[in-house]
Amino acid sequence: MSWMFTRPEGLDMFVNVRATMLDDASWFTPFIETWTSEKLPWASTPAVHRYAKLPEFSEYAGLTAEYAKQAVKPAAR
Repeated sequence: MSWMFTRPEGLDMFVNVRATMLDDASWFTPFIETWTSEKLPWASTPAVHRYAKLPEFSEYAGLTAEYAKQAVKPAAR
């Protein structure tokens, strides 16, 4: 695992890029929070989904589809 990106095991076609690595993250809104079992009590985001650890493997396809439907795309430069 890296603080820049992750590649979940078994999902070779998927790369999760950390929003903090983007030049302009102003358009980004968290969609999923993971490892909330380890977060500080006062830390929160407006994420739609929260998981104590990680989603079940079977949930990824639905989560990805849901995100693709509602995600705000960055403006072209």
